[in-house]
Amino acid sequence: MRLLFPVLALLAFLAIPAFAQDQDQMQGLPPRAAPTVHVQVQQLAVVDATPKFDAERATNAYLARVSGQARANSDAYFEGGYWLMLVDLLWLLAATGLLLWLGISTAIRDWAAERTHSRAAQAMIFGVAYVALMAIAQFPLTVYEGYFREHSYGLSNQDFMAWLGDFGTGLALGLVAALILTPLLYGAIKRARETWWLWGAGLVILFQIVTVVIFPVFIAPLFNHYSPLPESPLKNEILSLARANDIPADNVWLVDASRQSNRISANVSGFLGTTRVSLNDNLLNQGSHDEVLAVLGHEMGHYVMGHMTRLILLGGLVTIVAFAFMNWGFILLTELFGGQWQVRRVEDIAGLPVLAALFSIFYFLATPVTNTITRTTEHQADIFGLDAVRKPDAFATAMLKLSTYRKLEPGKWEEIVFYDHPSGRTRIMDAMVWKKEHIRDVDIRDMVSPQ
Repeated sequence: MRLLFPVLALLAFLAIPAFAQDQDQMQGLPPRAAPTVHVQVQQLAVVDATPKFDAERATNAYLARVSGQARANSDAYFEGGYWLMLVDLLWLLAATGLLLWLGISTAIRDWAAERTHSRAAQAMIFGVAYVALMAIAQFPLTVYEGYFREHSYGLSNQDFMAWLGDFGTGLALGLVAALILTPLLYGAIKRARETWWLWGAGLVILFQIVTVVIFPVFIAPLFNHYSPLPESPLKNEILSLARANDIPADNVWLVDASRQSNRISANVSGFLGTTRVSLNDNLLNQGSHDEVLAVLGHEMGHYVMGHMTRLILLGGLVTIVAFAFMNWGFILLTELFGGQWQVRRVEDIAGLPVLAALFSIFYFLATPVTNTITRTTEHQADIFGLDAVRKPDAFATAMLKLSTYRKLEPGKWEEIVFYDHPSGRTRIMDAMVWKKEHIRDVDIRDMVSPQ
């Protein structure tokens, strides 16, 4: 009963308009329209909260951070390397000429033949002697390029004895390689005859694959000490990044590269089960947390995208062409000078300096091709790293740290011919374009721009 009265009152209130309408109809009046209110409609302005970002302007701002004497030194060091490539080739050809025209090559061949009747052993003796003699002949240039020039640009931390120790280690590895590869090569030459160059190329490609596989485990530790990176949030992030990209790494290795130079570096080395994630102590000490991740994201890109396989395949094709060139060149040169050199046939071990010189000439001429192969893989790894780590500004500043030995802004053809990595400008521009295209993303839009 208490609720009855309020309910009846509400029904009466709602019935009043209907009752009034019925009264109008009973009196013959037309229906009345319900009262209306005029509503003014206006188009609301759409506010775009996306920050404005100019990729080219940002790139120029980053590049401007390296100027004056630092930029001049960077340009001079890298451009000087162009001429050294030519000097190295001419020096090698001069040393080869001395071995051939002075009869040194045939003298070593005859001495080896007097010591053993085994052709494999003769090839081993000649290969070791050749590597040793060429190392001696090229030593003055090697000392200038590897020691004095590096110190003049502030890129080396080694005293002469430490540098000489590394040189000796490299020479010892070269001698071991000669012991293994030379008899195999000349065994293939003897058996394959006219198609020796194809089998020879196959042997070199196989040798390169073996080297890549064993490098992180057996070769790299001969030059540097590798130790596990101490436990830290950074190490956990690196391993998380590796796991997220299906990289079989359960540790991160720290390399004492500062004993040799100030250059920053990292890599995911190895092949066929010997994969190792490494960064050098220069990167750890000079780079920020984000720069370390940005660099390692790039290196992991090489692994994820199968670049080692790609480089082996494309490099193998170049090697096959190189051996075809060597075969053609050897026939041509021995027809012209074989009498003076006492070398007529390719299976004559005394002709090894000729083959080595032709190999060097070919790769000098093929520099734009080989550089383009590696440069395109580096570009792909750059983009992968940006996608995986999402730190374009850290990647840009890391690239600036490479300017101590890489010219930042080359010309178009200069980059195509001489650069095995994209130039600093190209890499920073790629990072800023990536940032522009992701500027709406929450984690990117709040980044401080260098503009």
